[in-house]
Amino acid sequence: MDLSRGGADDPDVSVRRARADDEERVVAFTRDTWDERSGGDYLPDVFADWVATDGDDQRTLVADLDGDPVGVIQGRLLTDREAWAQGMRVDPAHRGRGVAAELTRAVLSWARERGASTCRNMVFAWNVAGLGLSRAAGFDPCAEFRWVQPDPDPTADPALDVTADADARDAADAWSFWAGSDARTHLRGLAMDAEESWAVSALRREQLRAAADDGRLFVARDGGTRGFTYRAYDYDRGTEDGGTETWGIYGVAAWDDPAAARALFRAVARDAAEAGVDRTRVLIPERVRWVSDAAAARTPVSEEPDFVLAADLSDPDVA
Repeated sequence: MDLSRGGADDPDVSVRRARADDEERVVAFTRDTWDERSGGDYLPDVFADWVATDGDDQRTLVADLDGDPVGVIQGRLLTDREAWAQGMRVDPAHRGRGVAAELTRAVLSWARERGASTCRNMVFAWNVAGLGLSRAAGFDPCAEFRWVQPDPDPTADPALDVTADADARDAADAWSFWAGSDARTHLRGLAMDAEESWAVSALRREQLRAAADDGRLFVARDGGTRGFTYRAYDYDRGTEDGGTETWGIYGVAAWDDPAAARALFRAVARDAAEAGVDRTRVLIPERVRWVSDAAAARTPVSEEPDFVLAADLSDPDVA
């Protein structure tokens, strides 16, 4: 793939595959990306690993100006038809020169060449500039979600019948519930990806079967299936005091009444405690019904939603 053409606004800007020796420069201009928000930017911690693990299904790109990296982005293939774009950053000193647009075009071209038919990204609701850039680059609105964050609690009682030792039958019931649920419609069938952290992809039946086999699927029943959730993965994250905490990420939660929502969040709280998880995040649709059900269950909810956008790679005008 030829990535050498100049940027849309600056012919001196070109895009190339990232190298290990780009790390110092990339870390320098990403260190304070969101300095005003807690947590900061994750790019300085992952860039070296991104470059080291690049291959057929992953590509890290930098925008180059006079031999110096001034922007970065990564593309990932999540499935044979779904790609993910993440980590878009531009050196503040070089914004307004078309760097972000050129990086986006390059990663979409890479995804198309790898056989993907769609490429998605995630933008925080407060990142208005990022939303504008995504739309200008050919991404369309796709889905909105919010995080529910039950505190781990080994004594949590779901009240309803919530299957903890799920089997193939439970996975089938969860899949049937998902297929006909409003949650699936509003989320466009998306849930947290099983392999790539902080990415979403179409939920597949086999993911629920795997979760059932591993004891990570929870199905709420009350005269029938009322809802489900599952733990997609755990990961360790550094804390500000130099320690480490474990996060449990639950791929999606879907339910049909407030009692089922309360039962599922209590099941999550108990599961997280038993799994040694310190903090949780459960993906739910960003709609008043689901957010208010979570609030009524007295379960912590993130203050702002996240937006997912999608680019149709079958459209020749995209990228």
